[in-house]
Amino acid sequence: MKGKQLMRLSVLIMLLPLLSGCWMAAAAGAGAYGGYKMKEKGYTVQSPITKKKESEKNAQ
Repeated sequence: MKGKQLMRLSVLIMLLPLLSGCWMAAAAGAGAYGGYKMKEKGYTVQSPITKKKESEKNAQ
């Protein structure tokens, strides 16, 4: 009885690291899908890192 429980526990412990990558991939996919749907509805995303425009560079 103890041997079976120990075996099940060890298999579960070995599988947890493998499943963590799947959860990250699923979360990334869900985020990408949400962004895609928002873009369809007209929302836009602005990058926090923006380049200076040519007109601003020439003014300095």
